[in-house]
Amino acid sequence: MKAITILIADDDTEIADLVEMHLSKEGYSCIKAADGQAAVEAVVKHRIDLAILDIMMPKLDGYEVTKHIRDRHHMPIIFLSAKSSDLDKITGLVQGADDYMTKPFNPMELVARVNAHLRRSLQFSKADAAEKPVVGAGGVVIHPDERRVVVDGCPVNLTPKEFDILHLLASHPKKVFSSEHIFRHVWGEVYYEGNNTVMVHIRTLRKKLGEDTSKNKLIKTIWGVGYSFHG
Repeated sequence: MKAITILIADDDTEIADLVEMHLSKEGYSCIKAADGQAAVEAVVKHRIDLAILDIMMPKLDGYEVTKHIRDRHHMPIIFLSAKSSDLDKITGLVQGADDYMTKPFNPMELVARVNAHLRRSLQFSKADAAEKPVVGAGGVVIHPDERRVVVDGCPVNLTPKEFDILHLLASHPKKVFSSEHIFRHVWGEVYYEGNNTVMVHIRTLRKKLGEDTSKNKLIKTIWGVGYSFHG
């Protein structure tokens, strides 16, 4: 079994060392970066399976690092930041992160989230591509085996969670999925009332699909119920 490598990017060496200690106990290999530029270089040089990023780092902040990663990779990204407002969390998710934890944090909770994201990521990578159909509707073509999306002939760069949401909805045209169902299916965690994570991801997904108010939306909101895909 191949080793799992996790990038820990944080200019606070005590926090980086603490995270490394707990992840190493789980058998993970860790690469640490003390600034954003070093984090980007680590992703180029090494095969990273998951990244844990601080937001406020020297040279490049966590948002800029995320953009560099998302240009080429679909690895799960977890923000671990002292920025704790709801707006900060939403911004982090919109920028491409899959999860967001605030400092101070419970190391065991972080380990649990890392395990959950890696479990889902590895499940997708191990799936047999030959058994997966290509889903196409409304100009959207989804290649599940490659985790690639094309809209009207142009490739669209989605985060892993955005891809999972789109694939779920598009695989069941016109079926309405509640936010709770989507969250449980995509994140594999218990949904709690007031969680707007799904709404934020739907919003950014619509934007990337090129939807606007002048045409029918591919992903429709069924008020009080959930979301559905209409090709």
